Amino acid sequence: MRHVDEYRDPARIKALIAEISETVSRPWTIMEVCGGQTHTIMKYGLKQILPKEITLLHGPGCPVCVTPPALIDQAIALCQQPNVTVCTFGDMLRVPGTESSLALAKARGGDVRIVYSPLDALALAQAEPKRVIVFFAIGFETTAPTTALTVYQAKQAGLNNFTLLVSHVRVPPALTALLNSSDAEMDAFLGAGHVCTVMGLEEYEPICAHYRIPIIVTGFEPADILEGVLMCVQQLETQRSNLENQYRRAVTWSGNQAARSMITNVFEISDQEWRGIGLIEQSGLRLRPEYAGHDASVRFANTLQDQPTAIASNECISGEVLRGRKKPAECPAFGTRCTPSRPLGAPMVSSEGACAAYHRYAAVPV
Repeated sequence: MRHVDEYRDPARIKALIAEISETVSRPWTIMEVCGGQTHTIMKYGLKQILPKEITLLHGPGCPVCVTPPALIDQAIALCQQPNVTVCTFGDMLRVPGTESSLALAKARGGDVRIVYSPLDALALAQAEPKRVIVFFAIGFETTAPTTALTVYQAKQAGLNNFTLLVSHVRVPPALTALLNSSDAEMDAFLGAGHVCTVMGLEEYEPICAHYRIPIIVTGFEPADILEGVLMCVQQLETQRSNLENQYRRAVTWSGNQAARSMITNVFEISDQEWRGIGLIEQSGLRLRPEYAGHDASVRFANTLQDQPTAIASNECISGEVLRGRKKPAECPAFGTRCTPSRPLGAPMVSSEGACAAYHRYAAVPV
């Protein structure tokens, strides 16, 4: 494997910019799907050094950001139940639900614990058998295999005090939903390399064919992003719409078969609500019926059915940001009433959120 410095090499970046500039002849709009790509773009100032013909849009590829407020409200309700512990990643603590957050619930006495892996939550279930452990499982197909493996191990071990509150989502249906919207502006996509490392490429080829749009799967270093942009431009300038793999050092056509099998064995595809976007058909994963004993939504159905309907903030425009319709700095609350320490919306909280990237890295208007 090549050393990471090769993908940050100034000479290589300069050469890619020059080739993009020589190739582009008209304006093109490219959406990077993943928030990790957005942070690379902002951190290294790629927007500023790309030719003016290239517009980059930020997509919905931040799993924390698209987790619906209703599920956060459910996690808050669960952590306040006797002998129940909610475990989640640190990013989720300050994400607003309808009226509160897990951080506020914890401050008010709820049992919320940060973990780095669902396996940490499983270990907690083993160590504290009198408590019900709820792992708030979020993420795209990248993190779903680990969640699936963990609940599989819990079932095999008979750990009935380990449960999941699931908010795993799938990327291809989200791209389709964006392309089906009446105001779709993207000419090409930069696909998320880590998702495709697990799932492979085959799900994206029908999207390219049906919508006649290029999809280039990339890595997350500056040269990865720029090479992906170049590959998009080369296709667009020659009126092609193919699926291409820039991230060849990690992504194969079929992905990680063992991980995919684990997902399929534990989860089934379902419709899913996306924060700021709405219901997207076939875009979620839910536990199969044989894992109902480990499904927090089943086990605590009576507690969760009384949760109020979530209402989005009228001030936060995160939904527009996630759909690529607006940039974070266009929000009137950006950097004033909405900051990483006092967020109105999830994209200002998450380490993959577009608003957090703009707030951290944007030194000049972009």
